[in-house]
Amino acid sequence: MKKVVAILLTAAMLVGACGCGGAGSKAGKKKDLTMWCIATESDSNRHAYEASIADYTAAHEDVNFTWEAIENEAYKTKIKAAVAADEMPDIFFTWSCAFLGDFVSAGRVYCVDDVYKKYASELPEVMMGNVKYDGKYYGAPTTMNIVAMFANMEILGQVGYTEVPKTYDELIDCCDKLVAAGILPFGCAGKETWCVTEYLESIIEKTAGATALNKIFAGTDTWGNDDVTKAVGIFQEMIDKGYFDPEGIALTNDEVKQNFMSGKYAFYMNGTWNCADFAKAGLADKVQVAEFPVIDSSKSQLGELIGGPSDTLAVAASSKNAELAAEACFELAKGICHYGYLDGCGLPAWTPDYDTSDINPLTQSVSKICANASQYVLFGDTAMSADTAQIYLDYVSKIYSSTINGEEFVAGLVKDIK
Repeated sequence: MKKVVAILLTAAMLVGACGCGGAGSKAGKKKDLTMWCIATESDSNRHAYEASIADYTAAHEDVNFTWEAIENEAYKTKIKAAVAADEMPDIFFTWSCAFLGDFVSAGRVYCVDDVYKKYASELPEVMMGNVKYDGKYYGAPTTMNIVAMFANMEILGQVGYTEVPKTYDELIDCCDKLVAAGILPFGCAGKETWCVTEYLESIIEKTAGATALNKIFAGTDTWGNDDVTKAVGIFQEMIDKGYFDPEGIALTNDEVKQNFMSGKYAFYMNGTWNCADFAKAGLADKVQVAEFPVIDSSKSQLGELIGGPSDTLAVAASSKNAELAAEACFELAKGICHYGYLDGCGLPAWTPDYDTSDINPLTQSVSKICANASQYVLFGDTAMSADTAQIYLDYVSKIYSSTINGEEFVAGLVKDIK
C-alpha cells in the first residue's frame, strides 16, 4: 500500500510539475519583432529612435525587440534587395510616396488601416497622404523636413553680410565676395548623390516653379523643360566659379557637414533634421536657416519648398506577427516624432501634446518657414519610382562631376525615362 501511495504521489508531482512548467513557458514566451532603420550613430535621429524603442520595450515586456541601423545609401540597396527576396524585417524604415509605393505594389507591405483608426486623433489625415495607395494606408509617418540653406553668420559678416541673402542676386554677390576673400561658399557631398539633389532640386524649383517640378517627378510632364536646362546651367556655373569645395566630390555627407560646423564653408544646403546637431554643437547663435532664394519670380516664389512628410515606418506583409508589428509601428513612430521634435530633428507629423517651448531656435525658424509654405515638392528620389529615381540620380552625379551639361542631362532623362 505504501508503495502504491508513493507511486501515486510521485505521478501527481510530475503532472503538477509538467503543468506548471507548461504554463510558465507559455506565459514567459516572448514574441519577436525586428526593425531596420537609418538611425546610425552619426544620424541626427539616433537619440529619438533609442528613446522611443526604450519606451516601447519597457511597456511591452512580452516582446523581444531587436533593431539594426544602416547608413542611408547602403540601406536603400539593402531594403530593396530584401523586398525582392521577400526577406524583410517585421518593421522597416522607408521614405513615402513612390519609394514605399513600389513595395506596396509588389504586395510586400501590410495594410495598417485598422491600427491607424486608433491613432487618427493624434496623427492628422493630411500627414498620411504620402502613405496612402488605392485608398489604403501602409505606414506611420514620423517627422517632416525640408531642404534649407544654413548660413554661418560669422563668416558672412567677414564680407559685409549681416543677414542671409534674400535674393538670388544677393546670394551671387555674397558668394563672389567669399571667393575673393579665399572662403568656400558651399560644400556638397559627391559620394552621396542625394546630397547633390538637395542643391539641384532647390535651384530647379526656384527656376521652373514647384508645380512644374512636381509634375516632372510624378511623370505627368516631361523632363524636356527649358527651365530645367537653365537650372542645371546655373548650378554648374556656381561650381565653375569656385562656389563649391572641389574636394567635395569625394566626400561623404558626414564629412561635409563637419566641415561646415568647423567653419570651412559659409553655407550648407541639406535637410532641416540637421538643426538638432547644429544646436547641440553650440552653433545656434552663429547659424541661421533660410530657404534658397527665388531665381525666376515669374514662375516661382518664396514658400515653395523641397521636402514634406516622408520619413515613415512600415510593416512587412510577411511578418509572422504583423498585427503586433503594426501596433508597434505606430507606437514607435509617435515616440520618434516626440523625441525627434524636442531634439530639433524635424517638424512633427503627430500633433504635439507636450511642452515645446524649449525647442532650439533653428527648428523654430524652420517652423516659421513652413508656416508660410505655399507648396511642397517631395525629394525627387522619393517621389519617383525606384527604377526611375536611380536613372535620375545617375544623371545628377554626372552633373556634379561636370561630365554632362544641362542639355545632355535633359536629353538623357527624356530618352531613358519612359
